[in-house]
Amino acid sequence: MLIVGGNQSAAGGFNVANSLRFNDGSPDYLSKTYAGSGNRQKQTISVWVKRGNLGTGQNIFSVYYTASIWANFYFNSSDQLKYYNNGGAYDLTTNRLFRDPSAWYHLVIELNTTLATASDRIKMYVNGVQETSFASTTYPPLNAEVTFGDNYSHYVGTYNAGTDNFDGYMSQFYFTTNVAYDPTYFGEFDADSGVWKPIEVTGVTFNTNAFYLSFENSAALGQDDSGNGNNFTVNNIISTNQMTDTPTNNYCVANPLDNYYQESTFYEAGLKLRTKHPGVIYSYETYNTGTLGVTSGKWYWEIKVDAFDSGTSTIGIVDSVTTSSGTQLGQKTYGWSYNSGSGVENNGSSVSGTFASYTVGDIIGVYLDLDNNKLYFAKNGTIQNSGTGISITDPASTGGGFYMPAFGDYNAGNVTFDLNWGNSTLTIASSNTDANGYGNFEYDPSSGTFDGVSKDFYALNTKNLAEFG
Repeated sequence: MLIVGGNQSAAGGFNVANSLRFNDGSPDYLSKTYAGSGNRQKQTISVWVKRGNLGTGQNIFSVYYTASIWANFYFNSSDQLKYYNNGGAYDLTTNRLFRDPSAWYHLVIELNTTLATASDRIKMYVNGVQETSFASTTYPPLNAEVTFGDNYSHYVGTYNAGTDNFDGYMSQFYFTTNVAYDPTYFGEFDADSGVWKPIEVTGVTFNTNAFYLSFENSAALGQDDSGNGNNFTVNNIISTNQMTDTPTNNYCVANPLDNYYQESTFYEAGLKLRTKHPGVIYSYETYNTGTLGVTSGKWYWEIKVDAFDSGTSTIGIVDSVTTSSGTQLGQKTYGWSYNSGSGVENNGSSVSGTFASYTVGDIIGVYLDLDNNKLYFAKNGTIQNSGTGISITDPASTGGGFYMPAFGDYNAGNVTFDLNWGNSTLTIASSNTDANGYGNFEYDPSSGTFDGVSKDFYALNTKNLAEFG
């Protein structure tokens, strides 16, 4: 899915500060073994997630003791959502698929095995609405005790310390015991937009083995903020795994749904990408795109060339996804590409101006001014073409009606990009923000002159889109 500016409502009221990013290739996860068991007839799992890679088994929360004593809450390889306990003795598997990498999902399991009606004993909610269509259902018997919360090893972001690892972001993770809560304790529908959003949680009781992970302490990302002290051990997670991409401020990431022709490889929950080339000239010479499109406003992002085998890197904007493996970014009518060795190209022709070549280690800044329909590029903080921008078509007159970030290659090479829309995986030395205080950039989005004047450019996130997009 693509989010386009103008469709976003401002997230007022309660704001979520942080999320934790998980990379399925590491694996990144949290772990804890409980010393004793609490009541396991009533429980709640409440967590916000934003997915990265799709089409693989990815665990959100799991517990493992032996091959016959385990449980997990996860997305399966078909992208269905599953709650699975003790080898499938209790099971809910949705018919619905969850394949939107641009969206934050609020997931809730409300468990109460003391209820008389079997189908009431486990309830699954997504974004405040109860799931009722399931591919499989096996409800627990009356008064059964489940495996979550028992004195076994528990994991966030993996199954049994390294299998079926989660890729994406998690935020506002609650686990309660001896009490079952519905989603209204954790979220509400926005009165203006109708969108389900987080609220400040009050009135929740944290009994034995319960926890709340806010991910707000970058030095202790497994810290339990419930007051119970049920802290998790971090594994392959460092301070840069803490993100400001949250359910109340959603940032752009690379879009894995736009990868049919490219067959690129995605890493770091959509913030790192490697293009594909099988070594055949003029094969897989195309581009990938981001999840946020814009129709107005001024926008800034940075792309670092992390690795460069050969060929030509392309970085820029486009109004539509690619339609073939041989469609280069700069060949599009409404696509502009800053090429690593040959300046800027649009519609198959070079754009006049002076643009330096770039290579591994260089950071390309993209400044998109849709209030004046101008595009600027920078290399390592230096605005190219003496600060004179490139005139582009008004997005309303393009085929797509908007522009989105794009990046790729051609001439049979492989390029690896670090993608930063203000939510970088890298250690940023300068830590620049935009004028609204959002983002974490190597270079200042408001630094420099653009056609002789100063301009403020903004990070690509939904709070800025609600104001400018």
